[in-house]
Amino acid sequence: MTTIRLTMAQALVRFLAAQTSEVDGGEQPLFAGVFAIFGHGNVAGLGEALYEAADRLPTLRAHNEQAMALAAVGFAKASRRRRMMACTSSIGPGATNMVTAAAVAYANRLPVLLLPGDIFAGRRPDPVLQQIEAFDDPTISVNDCFRPVSRWWDRITRPEQILESLPQVMRVLTDPAECGPVTLALPQDVQAEAYDYPEEFFRPRCWRWRRPPPDPAELADAAAALARARAPLIIAGGGVHYALAAECLGEFAERHDIPVAETQAGKGAIAWDHYCAVGSIGVTGSSAANALAAEADVILAVGTRLSDFTTASRSLFRHPVRRAVSTRSTAPSAPGRRPPTGPSRRVLWRERGTRR
Repeated sequence: MTTIRLTMAQALVRFLAAQTSEVDGGEQPLFAGVFAIFGHGNVAGLGEALYEAADRLPTLRAHNEQAMALAAVGFAKASRRRRMMACTSSIGPGATNMVTAAAVAYANRLPVLLLPGDIFAGRRPDPVLQQIEAFDDPTISVNDCFRPVSRWWDRITRPEQILESLPQVMRVLTDPAECGPVTLALPQDVQAEAYDYPEEFFRPRCWRWRRPPPDPAELADAAAALARARAPLIIAGGGVHYALAAECLGEFAERHDIPVAETQAGKGAIAWDHYCAVGSIGVTGSSAANALAAEADVILAVGTRLSDFTTASRSLFRHPVRRAVSTRSTAPSAPGRRPPTGPSRRVLWRERGTRR
């Protein structure tokens, strides 16, 4: 096995630069660049590695950590999750400034890679400037704040650990169901430690987004429910954008003459001037969309989690016998009743009746 000796930071940067994404039939770098504010915790290790790889992985200097991380979240959404950004900060306030952006990405399932500097794994020196000290637990740093708002979280305390961690990072960032923010806490001393990495680890990899087809039986049930519907309504969420299905949705709605309402994340899923478009739905929705939702006997939820705002705290759908067809594992239920859930990504059941 051929190896190459690199610092952990150099290996991390080389790995990220080798990842590409299939976009519009071609390949583009998966990571468009790295937003960075340098200081103690990331300048000597990761900063040097980024400088060496500027031609393959651009560094974009920022002035506020929260702003740069939020910009990275916006870039991921605008890119329909096909491309993303990484963000690196110093330890202390530099890292905690990114927590709000991580929470936004977590709630909206948008990919962003956060690379905050961390305390010395060797604990010498300790504490360092702006390090938050946990006097009863020396393993805790400010980066533990990212745990509840990360889809994947890891602290790299040895240089070889990225051989196992980075493939998991990529799995989460590119998985349609698990997608969200990933945090790799990078101790200052480990960033500069060298290791003999396998050259195969840096082989270029092109990521293609899975678009699994529906289960044939469930699809037949959904088609039958829509065929019998007298007042159907489509609710389009952000998943329509991420599946590149906006054009198909418009054609489907027009062919079957079904009104389409949009969630917050689904804005633009159907053209605003399309005759089937009825505007946003839920707490911040239009009166037309909410009136149609109240009367709908079949709700087709496409790429939406049917969250609290969308369903007006599950009070929006009031037809006495209504069916919900969802491309996710949740759909609107009657007050006080939880919808059926399970491993299937498609659900069909009748409210106030038996599950099909």
